[in-house]
Amino acid sequence: MEALDLARWQFGVTTVYHFLFVPLTIGLGVFVAGLQTAWHRTGSEHYLRLTKFFGKLFLINFAMGVVTGIVQEFQFGMNWSEYSVFVGDVFGAPLALEALLAFFLESTFLGLWIFGWDKLPKRVHLATIWAAVIGSNLSAYFILAANAWMKHPVGYEVTGGPGGGRARMTDLWAVLTNSTALAQVPHVVAAAFIVAGGFVLAVCGYNIRKERRADPDRTVPLRRGAADMWRTPMRAALVMTAIAGAVVAGSGDLSGKLLHEQQPMKLAAAEGLDRDTAGAAFSPVPGIEVPMLLSLLATNDPDAVVRGTEDLQAEFAERFGPGDYRPNVPVVYASFRVMITFGLATVALSVLGLWLTRRRRPVPGWFARACLLALPLPTIAMIAGWLLSEIGRQPWTVQGELLTAASVSPGVSLTEVAVSLAVFTLLYGLLAVAEAVLLVRHVKAGPEPAAPSEPAPPVSGDGTTAAVLQPTLMY
Repeated sequence: MEALDLARWQFGVTTVYHFLFVPLTIGLGVFVAGLQTAWHRTGSEHYLRLTKFFGKLFLINFAMGVVTGIVQEFQFGMNWSEYSVFVGDVFGAPLALEALLAFFLESTFLGLWIFGWDKLPKRVHLATIWAAVIGSNLSAYFILAANAWMKHPVGYEVTGGPGGGRARMTDLWAVLTNSTALAQVPHVVAAAFIVAGGFVLAVCGYNIRKERRADPDRTVPLRRGAADMWRTPMRAALVMTAIAGAVVAGSGDLSGKLLHEQQPMKLAAAEGLDRDTAGAAFSPVPGIEVPMLLSLLATNDPDAVVRGTEDLQAEFAERFGPGDYRPNVPVVYASFRVMITFGLATVALSVLGLWLTRRRRPVPGWFARACLLALPLPTIAMIAGWLLSEIGRQPWTVQGELLTAASVSPGVSLTEVAVSLAVFTLLYGLLAVAEAVLLVRHVKAGPEPAAPSEPAPPVSGDGTTAAVLQPTLMY
């Protein structure tokens, strides 16, 4: 084993763990902003309680995401200095925009939102959460644009001699509007909404079951009972997940066509295709093939040729020199199917839920239990998607320009990487426990108690009330 292997493991462990919080932050932030908007428009305490409840869960996740994300920047200098030297002039612009514009926008207005309750006017306070949400999505855009450049480098030139070259940006707009980025951003952001929708579904399902167990004889009508409080966010999460699923499917189709043009080796590995094949079949699960579907999906032509790993390997060896240019095919192949299967299962669950709860029908108990599956399924699908994306790019860190083996820091020893890997893995494990404990504790505690209702107003002589009673919600 070499330092390169452990350096890849360390970056993989820390990145996957950090990415557990990123999609939930993106999607849950929009969900909380939507709840607060509903409270602002209706004045219903129901929405205010839900806003503060899911807002706490959002803040716990956001804080953990910030802490775990800081490590990423350190690794560029610690384990991947040669990579940093090569891409620094290109990555500097999008990452600076992410830090100085997007993250500052997000963190500043999120602080105003946290401390601005009862201090800022309602409209201003509402604007702060939407500004923070815009910042988080801008942050995702700039980071994904930088990541897309590694898969499809554009707007640059390589300067310097052999062994000392570096990429120099020549067109920032080309980097930010990279075709790979324009397909990847909606795909990843929409997937983040599915992850957040699944999280909300699991929380709502848990609380509905909890209330049903507390009232097994249904002494409180469902339309007025505590379980009905969770029907509103559940329906919103079902709609968000279903719409996001459609966006993921559309952007995923576009990404597949771009892979055929820009990263044919990744596409071949994802389908386990060894040789160039005309009218290539698509296998959604091992053992089942749909004739000509892969060619149709990749090129819109059912008879088109899709490149295979062995033929591409021979071409790359001749073009770039001796070496193995194939990724870990079994991992890429399995990741592709896990991503599709688990993602489709989550979207199917949301569509089923929309049908079952149509026309204000109560949430069936068995569906509330099934919603607990919405917590792990989309998260596993998204992690599998990133494994497909990043492992499928190997052995390149920058496609066609910089090999992973040439990106590692030359002065870092195997022992040093092993120690840092062990420390980070242990630390992240402890953080995972802390995150789980905090989330579970707040979910079990539930929303803040409803404010006591106002006393009945006096009745006038003609029997009508002297003031209009505001309806109170029964939880």
